[in-house]
Amino acid sequence: MELRFQQVDVFSAEPFKGNPLAVVTGADSLTDAQMAAIANWTNLSETTFLLKPTSPEADYRVRIFTPHSERPFAGHPTLGSAYVWQSLARSSGDAPEKDLIVQECAAGLVPIRRQASGLAFAAPPRRRTGPASQEERDRAIEALRLDTASVLDIQWADNGPGWLVVQVDDRDTVLAIKPDWAALVGQKLGVVGEWHESPAATGACFEVRAFVGENPGYEDPVTGSLNASIGQLLIESGKAPDSYTAFQGTALGRAGQVSVKKLGDDIWVGGAVVTRINGTITL
Repeated sequence: MELRFQQVDVFSAEPFKGNPLAVVTGADSLTDAQMAAIANWTNLSETTFLLKPTSPEADYRVRIFTPHSERPFAGHPTLGSAYVWQSLARSSGDAPEKDLIVQECAAGLVPIRRQASGLAFAAPPRRRTGPASQEERDRAIEALRLDTASVLDIQWADNGPGWLVVQVDDRDTVLAIKPDWAALVGQKLGVVGEWHESPAATGACFEVRAFVGENPGYEDPVTGSLNASIGQLLIESGKAPDSYTAFQGTALGRAGQVSVKKLGDDIWVGGAVVTRINGTITL
């Protein structure tokens, strides 16, 4: 069996500076075990599989796999999958050009719209909110090796992956973090700090990092789900304006750039998507 395969770079227009995503299309005939095996083999943070939708409101359905498990929702796989679906629909003539795409995933229906810098998705509802307990705060601060004086707030902002968000005093504190990976096991920590001297062209800016305490632990280069939940948290609490830019991946030599904007009741999270590998995958 041969299926179409693309590897796209999400949240950066600079070659190889965003977060890569593998996308397998026409995957309706694959079993769960085959999807899991392919995702384990690509060894990227996520691999997605595009299928026919089951909802009449959706344009396509996606299943999202890490090398170890399936996720109900993730941000950069959402943008990358929408970009691939849109590109294939355009080239085949199967669907008209649309300004709004609806993705079906295990977390529900996710609207995605075109914007000047690429695509943007509407942040899904958070499954868990509110302040971290003292024990959770202590564990996070210990794992990130932070000075408590630099920590402004620690809140749950989980829209599926399990994010606990640590807000610190500034960008420099974010970039200086050298985590204790052993202490991070079992935690998924997002860290955000404001640029006090923001680039004039982009307005308000924040620096973001994402630490995933699996075994082994890793830092995610550019994370759509985390930026979505951080955007909801910061904008709703008045800690950020209704529109700002988040930078992520700096500490890893990447150049991720995420636009976060409140429109009506929704927070939209967007960025560039570019195809870097285009071919077939053989099973």
